Amino acid sequence: MAAAPRPAMPRRAAEIKTWEDTADVVVIGFGVAGAAAAAEAVLGGGDVLVLERTSGWGGAAALAGGFIYCGGGTALQTACGFADSPEDMHAFLTAAMGPGADGAKLAVYSERSVEHFDWLVSCGVPFKPEFFAEPGWEPTGEAGLMYSGGENAAPFAETIRPAPRGHVPLMPDKRTGEKGAGFKLVEALVGTARERGVRDVGDTRFERLVVESDGRVCGVVATRYGREVGVRARRGVVLAAGSFAFNPDMVAAHVPALSGRPGSAVEEHDGQAIRAAQAVGADVAHLDACEAAVHTDPGLMVRGIVVDVRGARVINEDTYPGRIGEALLVHHASQGYLVADEQAVEEATASRVASAMLPPPQPSWVSDDVAELEAAAGLPAGALAATLELYNRHAEDGSDPVFGKAARWVRPLRAPWGVFDLRGQTSGFPLGGIRTDVDGAVLDVDGIPVPGLFAAGRTTSGLAAGGYASGISLGDGSFFGRRAGRAAARA
Repeated sequence: MAAAPRPAMPRRAAEIKTWEDTADVVVIGFGVAGAAAAAEAVLGGGDVLVLERTSGWGGAAALAGGFIYCGGGTALQTACGFADSPEDMHAFLTAAMGPGADGAKLAVYSERSVEHFDWLVSCGVPFKPEFFAEPGWEPTGEAGLMYSGGENAAPFAETIRPAPRGHVPLMPDKRTGEKGAGFKLVEALVGTARERGVRDVGDTRFERLVVESDGRVCGVVATRYGREVGVRARRGVVLAAGSFAFNPDMVAAHVPALSGRPGSAVEEHDGQAIRAAQAVGADVAHLDACEAAVHTDPGLMVRGIVVDVRGARVINEDTYPGRIGEALLVHHASQGYLVADEQAVEEATASRVASAMLPPPQPSWVSDDVAELEAAAGLPAGALAATLELYNRHAEDGSDPVFGKAARWVRPLRAPWGVFDLRGQTSGFPLGGIRTDVDGAVLDVDGIPVPGLFAAGRTTSGLAAGGYASGISLGDGSFFGRRAGRAAARA
């Protein structure tokens, strides 16, 4: 039986008999958004206090691969030989971030992206000017730049000049899933915040907001080792406590496709900050949107075809792997297969070995008889055969008129074929949250800022509204975290 939700309704300031601590700006969460907010808020001349639920900084961002989505002509793009512009970046984000994405946020993010990259560098985030050209979830070595959103694939590349915008910090001895470049990013931002005089306290779990009689947010209630504490904020509170990925009730209510699936986050992403903001009148947006990943090798997917349980292709396999995962999760209930041949496996294996990665996964079924594969995988008789025939017929000419896969990756798939079972092999995290303006002010249902309340990162509905590109979360969190911190300091 699920645990009862923690109370989220606000407390009245008059009810708080003793304030445990007081600061001009109180930031909830010391991940990428919270660290960026704190580092900028303290420049406003006030005292800044960060309350972190765990014993140390980092959050989900410190465990991430480290992509930061930047563009418009950054120094790293230029050093790697790529031209980009704010206009091209804005056009791509508008096309890729999903219907209903916040146009004002997309515009300012694109316009100020070069400046944001320079700010990250000034905070000590290191980047190696090297481009990683292979398909993958992230660079496997120290390369600092990669295509991370399908910019160079259909349908985007047909109308928008592509440029790689996945900027990855240099992380020595990087180990995917254990010691990623996200750690280096948050480490630098936390160090900057502390050097500027930010105070931070760990083992303090946010519970509710505190409001004045006129509705202004003036502090928070938290628990520390089981004891309730009140912390006063003279100017503003910044919520940067992550998503609701580990709140099963919220996931079931808003993005049920993720129910029962591993959350690509940390368990502290419990949605409490979102609920507490709603309790003081905050509006929310895109709670049904999610990012998804299919757990297999992108280098193998790009060399094969991804089909659904009817044997029909799903998408162009050279796109951003997250778009493949989203297509399978949202439109095919996480049910699908990858079909490849021996040459595809050999090429993918060679690519992974050259990149110091483990060999690609092994197929569930192998045969030179398509009918036998269809029967083994439970596909309709003749369905996969028809898909392979159509794909191979056009692949003889290096074309893919169905989905527009780039000629570089198109060739006939020859027997024997291997079928890789992708059913249920998807996970992800929610993208929706509190609605904010471009300066991080939390908005109510009338679009009016809630006095004294700001938010950033995955606690908010940011740039992505149903589409995604690797680096959007860390880019969004750090960029709008800075703006929320500055706004809170001015409040």
